[in-house]
Amino acid sequence: MTATATRPPVGSLLRTWRQRRRLSQLDLASDAGVSARHLSFVETGRARPSREMVLHLAEQLEVPLRDRNDLLLAAGFAPAYARRGLDDPDMSAVRRALDLVLAAYEPYPAVVVDRSWHLVAGNRSVALLTAGSPRSSSHRRPTCCG
Repeated sequence: MTATATRPPVGSLLRTWRQRRRLSQLDLASDAGVSARHLSFVETGRARPSREMVLHLAEQLEVPLRDRNDLLLAAGFAPAYARRGLDDPDMSAVRRALDLVLAAYEPYPAVVVDRSWHLVAGNRSVALLTAGSPRSSSHRRPTCCG
C-alpha cells in the first residue's frame, strides 16, 4: 500500500477546512468565484480540481502553507511550498530576529515554540525558570540566545 492510498481525498480535506472556517458551500463558492455545484462536486470527488483551483480554494480558506502542500499532494500534484527549519541557512535572518526578541525580554523568560508546542528556543532566563525540572529524552533541548 502506498502513501497516496492512505491519504484522504482532496475533497474531504477541503470540506474539513471549510467546516473549520464555519463556511457553507455557498459562502465559499461565492468568495472563491466558483459555482456551489462545482465546489460540491470537488468535495464529493465527482470533479477533480486543477492545481490552480486547489491553491485558490486554500487561499480563500486561509489554509496554512504546510497544509496547502497536503491538499496539493492529495489532489495528485507536487507541493508548492518548501519546508525549512530554523537551522536552515536561508532562515538565518529569521533566527537572528528571534534571538534579538528573546534577548530583549531578559531578565524575563521568553520562549519560541513550534506549532505543536515544542520548545524551539529560549533566552537565558528560561534555564533559571526550568532549573530542577525533569527533562525527557524525547524533547529537543532549546537553543538559547547568547
